[in-house]
Amino acid sequence: MPQTLLGSLALAYQPLWSKTRDLAGLRLHMVDVPGGVVDAPHLLQVLRSFWPHRNGSLILSPGSPELLAALLQSGQDYSPCLEIQHDWMEDSAIAHRVQAAHARGMHLVWRGPNSHMPAPEFAACFRRQMLSMDEQDSLQALLAARFLRTPEALSAPPPYTPVQANHLYEGIASRALVDHCLDDVKTGELCGWPVEEVLHLYRHEMPQPSQEAIQSVINAASNDASLEVLEGLLGQDPILAYRFLVHVNSAANGLSRGIASLRRALMMMGFTALKAWCVQQMPNGNADRNLNPVRRDMVLRAHLTEYLLDAGGESDLRREIYMSGLFSQLDVLMNEPLDQILGRLPLSDRILEAVCQGTGDYAPYLRLARALQSMDAHPVIDICAEFEMNLDDVNRALLRALGTTAFRPQK
Repeated sequence: MPQTLLGSLALAYQPLWSKTRDLAGLRLHMVDVPGGVVDAPHLLQVLRSFWPHRNGSLILSPGSPELLAALLQSGQDYSPCLEIQHDWMEDSAIAHRVQAAHARGMHLVWRGPNSHMPAPEFAACFRRQMLSMDEQDSLQALLAARFLRTPEALSAPPPYTPVQANHLYEGIASRALVDHCLDDVKTGELCGWPVEEVLHLYRHEMPQPSQEAIQSVINAASNDASLEVLEGLLGQDPILAYRFLVHVNSAANGLSRGIASLRRALMMMGFTALKAWCVQQMPNGNADRNLNPVRRDMVLRAHLTEYLLDAGGESDLRREIYMSGLFSQLDVLMNEPLDQILGRLPLSDRILEAVCQGTGDYAPYLRLARALQSMDAHPVIDICAEFEMNLDDVNRALLRALGTTAFRPQK
């Protein structure tokens, strides 16, 4: 079978998070498939068609100098941003193509350690820098962050910090460094998020849905929003969706059969009772902005799982697939095993098998969604080969999911 354009490479992605802890863009990792030939001009056109400009930054991160060279040769001023690894600039052919691409107006991003900036003759070629900090720089930044939160900081000159304003940063490993970068120094976006470190603060607390998500449902119910809108809003917060289903299925409601669908739970409960329940949740709702990227990433996985399986017009099946992805990381939020968490709900065997055991019809798609949320696209190739999935179909599903759902307004 002849190889298609999107079948000639594997993709994976990382989110870019803004100062407000909202999704500001994506970094798309790309690796060549062995024996594949990438048509770079056509690839850039396809990526542009999947990515509306209003969606924010799209940074392409090629996995080899050869792929980088092809993209540099073909890029124009309207192409997505292209990432250049600092050590690849030692190749004179790459350096020459960087200068030529810059002259054509292509947006280029330098990637390197905090201490290694572009040489003066190339500095103007790069619109932005994506930097990383070593252990020593991270320690110095943490000391500066700590000082800025003391009374002495009001009268003393600001301490030295290696963090530089307006630049992108990757590999930020702690909550304190996140706050220092985004709030103190006003860096550009952060690539990736220290999920475990952020959640460590809540290891002894009952997890709560976000106040923003709760308020969105209250507002929508007050304005007589459609069932579809309310279902979508509940599904934007994993904890809120889970607790709503637990509440509807509680003994107090006296149901003869369990309800595993948000839509059916809404139909049973009614909008007035939904609003009253949400009002009760609001005082305990969580307002920590640093949890927003954690929740958003979980919602993205749910959308990815839904798009990968491509259930077509079967709406009930799509909802079930979405629920599999949405609940697949509840153990991270709730500090309990998944089988205990999901055992409180009357979920289908297909969901339980995929999420708790990694088996069944949905399991390959859930595995693939996990692999796509990464800075290494090689596992995607292996999973596609193991389950005989078409890489072209997988890449198209990924791009559709990211282009149409990642930046859907959060009402």
